[in-house]
Amino acid sequence: MRGLLVVDVQNDFCPGGALAVPEGDKVVPVINKLMDGFPVVVASKDWHPQETVHFQKWPVHCVHNTNGADFHPEIVSTKIEQVFLKGTGNKDDGYSAFEATNLDLAQYLRQKGVDELYVTGLATDYCVRASAIDAAKKGFKTCVVTDAIAAVNVHPGDDKKALEDMKKQGVELLSSKEVTNL
Repeated sequence: MRGLLVVDVQNDFCPGGALAVPEGDKVVPVINKLMDGFPVVVASKDWHPQETVHFQKWPVHCVHNTNGADFHPEIVSTKIEQVFLKGTGNKDDGYSAFEATNLDLAQYLRQKGVDELYVTGLATDYCVRASAIDAAKKGFKTCVVTDAIAAVNVHPGDDKKALEDMKKQGVELLSSKEVTNL
């Protein structure tokens, strides 16, 4: 069975946010459309404490219970059946959705019968990359939906490097059109 993972489509990662991904909001309509084709839709959120070593590397973002940590207002969050919170400790980055501290994502997906995971969201070169690689390592057939992701690109080309890293780990890259035609 196929499952859809929506990674960190939160206000702080979208234009106007504390750690905005250029055109990060462009993934929202694609993700919303994809949600209708999946029996299981889950999402992750960065859910950082006020103070964490993570903020030594990055601007303060997605602090738990703030507007910045909320989903982008146009994401159809009613279609998300479970949210996995990551980066919740003072000493963890929480890049991968599989590092969630409130529930075990792999176990949850297996209990739902998911064996194919389609990954979308923000950001290609960090949390999407980490989540997709972890999904593949945990035995899920893993696909990243290329028009439903966007990159930070701290260094030019980080997005392309991330896609290559994912492919090397067995992650398939598909467009949303290819996914809906499967």
